[in-house]
Amino acid sequence: MSKERQAEQMRNGQGFIAALDQSGGSTPKALRLYGVEESEYTSDAEMFDMIHAMRARIAQAPAFTGDKVLGAILFEMTMDRKIDGKPSATFLWEDRGVVPFLKVDKGLADEENGAQAMKPMPELDALLERAVKAGVFGTKMRSVINAANPAGIKAVVAQQFEVAKQILGHGMIPIVEPEVTISISDKAEAEEILLTEITAQLDALPDDQQVMLKLTLPETDNLYKPLVDHPRVMRVVALSGGYSRDEANSRLSRNTGMIASFSRALTEGLSAQQSDDEFNATIATSIDSIHQASVAG
Repeated sequence: MSKERQAEQMRNGQGFIAALDQSGGSTPKALRLYGVEESEYTSDAEMFDMIHAMRARIAQAPAFTGDKVLGAILFEMTMDRKIDGKPSATFLWEDRGVVPFLKVDKGLADEENGAQAMKPMPELDALLERAVKAGVFGTKMRSVINAANPAGIKAVVAQQFEVAKQILGHGMIPIVEPEVTISISDKAEAEEILLTEITAQLDALPDDQQVMLKLTLPETDNLYKPLVDHPRVMRVVALSGGYSRDEANSRLSRNTGMIASFSRALTEGLSAQQSDDEFNATIATSIDSIHQASVAG
């Protein structure tokens, strides 16, 4: 029953997805932005304890509820830990009404034809089995596009959908994320190619299957509206991709039907040194602004 309620929330809920899935490589930067310097921890274990404390603090903030935060993407280690004494996915859904997702990719392969595919995931089936048992609704996996190269973009999208089918086989909803780097000179051209490739893959899916898409905010407003309306798409969410929260919110509000799935833009302004009242007020302001941009389109 909860699966159906979660699917309904992801399809029709008025809000956004919080990305709390910084991995090992991006954790030091995330902690630094949070006011925790690398000198304050001496091992990976301590580092991951600190990032989990940050994520748990966000998840326990009074404003972090399913009214505005429809879902949250977790790092594998977060799924395996507890928040407020409960397994993280259980806490999110039962206590906050937030649908849990899991980041499943293992990072990026070397660039080829202007794009970076995902590294192999030989243990994906075992991870998905664990995630299902933990009550996780869906997954997220990221590739990167650095140029308007048709061969590179085609390869990245084909790999994303190949893995998505494996995830669908476990009864989970995959978030397909082929990120277009915001700083490239041919970003608009890359996005046009990406739209074509994603559409072809969606058209080939069985009628009874749906995926979600996580895409960089496009140069052309409403470029991805055909994907928003596609019957094989549960939801299209936007990544902030390095834009400031104000810029990301502005772009998002001009794209009908897209909602946010922000990471850095969500945590902007948060600090380990803040009192609970200061922290909760800051995250509430962030949540309100991203929510407003998500429902504006």
